[in-house]
Amino acid sequence: MQSAASDLALLEAAAREGGALARALLAKPLEIHSKGEAGPVTNVDYAVNDLLTEKLRTARPDYGWLSEETPDDLSQRIGKARVFMLDPIDGTAAMIARAPQFTISIGIAEEGKPFAGVVYNPMTDELYLGAPGEGASFNGRPAHASACAAVEGMRMIGQAQRFKPSKWPEPWPEMQIIGRQSIAYRMGIVAAGQADGTILFGAKNEWDIAAGAAIVLAAGGRVTDPWGGPLVLNNRDPRAPGGIVAAGEKLHPLLIERTKFMPDPRQG
Repeated sequence: MQSAASDLALLEAAAREGGALARALLAKPLEIHSKGEAGPVTNVDYAVNDLLTEKLRTARPDYGWLSEETPDDLSQRIGKARVFMLDPIDGTAAMIARAPQFTISIGIAEEGKPFAGVVYNPMTDELYLGAPGEGASFNGRPAHASACAAVEGMRMIGQAQRFKPSKWPEPWPEMQIIGRQSIAYRMGIVAAGQADGTILFGAKNEWDIAAGAAIVLAAGGRVTDPWGGPLVLNNRDPRAPGGIVAAGEKLHPLLIERTKFMPDPRQG
C-alpha cells in the first residue's frame, strides 16, 4: 500500500493537471447539459473526469473509484481498502457563471475514513492539501484550523439564509458569514484557518466531502455529522445523510450544541 505522502503527491499533480485542462477549455464556449435534479454538467466536467480517471486509476489500479461523473459501480469500491472519491468540478454552476468559486476535489478514503485529499481552485491557483498524520498545507505552506473558541463573531462559511432566527430554537449570535459555492472549497478554507467553521446542511455526496474532510482533519480540525457522530465514507448509498459540521477543535463542540436539534433523517 502506498504511503500517504506518495498519495498526496499524486493527488496534487492530478489536480494541477486537471486545473490546466479546465482553464484551457474555459477559454472556449461551454457545452452545457442538464442532469435534472443533480443540476448542470458541462464538457469541462467530463473532460476533467476523463483526465483524472486515466491518471489516477493508472497510478493506483488497486484503489476503488467514486466520481460524480462516472456511473457508480459498487463492485469497484465496496470492499476496497482505499477508494478515490472525487468531483472533477465542484461548483459547476459557479464555473458556468465564470465565478472563481469552483474547485477540483479529489479525496481518498481508507477503510471508510478520510485518508488524503486535495482541493484546487484552478482560477485563483489556491491548493489545499492534507492527510491526517501528515499535516495540511495551503499553497505549499503549513495550514492549521482556527483556534476560535466562540460562536459570536466567528467567521462562518456558508449561506446567510440558513442562519435566520426563524429556523432555529435559539437564534445564532452575530457572525461574519462568508459565501462560497463549492462545498470542497468551503472545507479547504476552514482547514487553512481562513474561516472558523462551516455547516453543510442536508445530504452531501461523498465525492464532495471526502477531500475536504481529510484536509480539515490533517489541519487539526474536526469533521462530524450535525449530531457529533463520526463521518463514515464508502457507503452503499454514498452520501452523508444529515450534512457535515467542520471547524477547529475548540469551536466544533459549540456548533454541535446548536445543530444537534436538527432532525436526523436516519430516524425518520
